[in-house]
Amino acid sequence: MSQTQVDETLREWRASAPFWEKHAPIIRTMFAPLTGALIEETGIRQGQRVLDVAGGPGEPSLTIAETVGPTGSVTCTDVVAEMVKAAESEARRRGLTNIKFRQCAADALPFDDDSFDAAVSRLGVMFFPDPVAGLREMLRVTKPGGALSLAVWHKSDLNPFAAVVTNVISRYVETPPAAPGAPDAFRFAEPGSLAHVLEKAGATDVRERVLKFHIEAPISPEEFWAMRSETSGTLREKLTELSEEERARVAQEVQQSAREFFPHNRMSFPAQMLIVTGKKPS
Repeated sequence: MSQTQVDETLREWRASAPFWEKHAPIIRTMFAPLTGALIEETGIRQGQRVLDVAGGPGEPSLTIAETVGPTGSVTCTDVVAEMVKAAESEARRRGLTNIKFRQCAADALPFDDDSFDAAVSRLGVMFFPDPVAGLREMLRVTKPGGALSLAVWHKSDLNPFAAVVTNVISRYVETPPAAPGAPDAFRFAEPGSLAHVLEKAGATDVRERVLKFHIEAPISPEEFWAMRSETSGTLREKLTELSEEERARVAQEVQQSAREFFPHNRMSFPAQMLIVTGKKPS
């Protein structure tokens, strides 16, 4: 991944941060099953010290902080300062005192070796400039025998939450496939691909499982489109290429295509994610 790509990715995430903060309560609800799976896979429990890399505006860090309780702690990191500030604000709002925050890149973690009992990253590793280096760092700061668990999207056609938008926008804006290795939501959608990277980084006992659940939240198709069109930097950029009339048509078509996933005007998309877990050698 070139420095130009890194800079462009960071620019997009900085621009997206206010929207992720705006929609954070809904996003927390949507991906609660994914957070639960990471907690289960790593065996996170009360009293542990946990690292969350690429925690965005605070999840899964905030939920993990509630899980480890007052005798444990969570460190939430993100490369984007605006995301870290949003996470800090939400932690204060909830009165959580067992959580710390650091702005840092995954491949340059400012922590001592063997600092954490477990480490997680939820929908973040796909955007690491160098995934092997990032996972190697996560392993370095995890205690020997500690678990590291990662959640990534399975294939796009198994996830209508993404596909319904992509299928519509591709009719209006040319969407070439992402270059191999480029940061993309579906960078590790192929089963086995992230497991191979984690093994290359030095993890042992690597395992992968498919998590099937429903992305649910009490929002309408119109609110779904507002959230998707605001939180995705790539989508926002594509929409700027269209006329006002075309943007209105895209919004209408996405909402119509998505309507089958809104029984009783409440969002419920079937979803599949890959959960990849390994351990630091003892």
